[in-house]
Amino acid sequence: MWLLYAAGSAFFAGITSILAKCGIKKTDSTVATAIRTIVVLLFSWLIVFLIGSQNQITSIDGPTLLFLVLSGLATGASWLCYFHALQIGDINKVVPIDKSSTVLTIILALIFLHEGINIYKVIAIIIITAGILLMIEKKDLVKTNSKNNQSWLLFAIGSAFFASMTAILGKIGITNVESNLGTAIRTSVVLVMAWLMVFVTGKQKEIHTISKKELIFICLSGLATGASWLCYYRALQLGPASVVAPIDKLSVLVTVLFSYIVFKERLSKKQIVGLLLLMLGTIAMALL
Repeated sequence: MWLLYAAGSAFFAGITSILAKCGIKKTDSTVATAIRTIVVLLFSWLIVFLIGSQNQITSIDGPTLLFLVLSGLATGASWLCYFHALQIGDINKVVPIDKSSTVLTIILALIFLHEGINIYKVIAIIIITAGILLMIEKKDLVKTNSKNNQSWLLFAIGSAFFASMTAILGKIGITNVESNLGTAIRTSVVLVMAWLMVFVTGKQKEIHTISKKELIFICLSGLATGASWLCYYRALQLGPASVVAPIDKLSVLVTVLFSYIVFKERLSKKQIVGLLLLMLGTIAMALL
């Protein structure tokens, strides 16, 4: 049964990007992120009450809460960058770069958390990096007159960087608190940050102009994220983490498949090789 939950986690995580892309064709990505965060927040707290960890809130100390808040801020920054990159770039290019956060997380963990690294992990990092480079075409790195030609790449890189910071800060923050409760607290911070960005940039007026169709897709992307979390934590509860984690990483394959079906985005032969290397390195990293 845990295998089905793990597969469900990968599926829902994979379609999150597709649903989000459908919801931000005309809707500003910052506004969309703020709206979908409400849905994700409800799911995160649902998990907390399902497992009964809400009673631990009063026992959280100051330093732990500080790192949870910082982790939430990093998550918010990552989401804002990620969904803006999706809005102006191709899913097949944005998602692999976002997944590169795995490599950066390992490097940061080695520096700040003093976690060990072996030759096998180094090889896996090299494979992942090679895969990412193959996924990026030369024209994406060359300046052109199009303002969106390179900006999606910068936002995708920003998404990966802040996602890595989320992992490091979150690792420190959940040392003395139940992980699901920590996730719910971080998501609460993301909600505040996302809506603050909406009002600071003066985009709150755009909320009333969102079409019902795009609003549905935005909410569905939030539901997909929540469903992915529910399946993922249930799979972890029932099965071995060393197997659940690699299966969850297969979400990138789901995203690529649906991006072809929905948006007709095709991969070149070089990008297909890059995707295979990315997945091989990611799975190897999770198993090592």
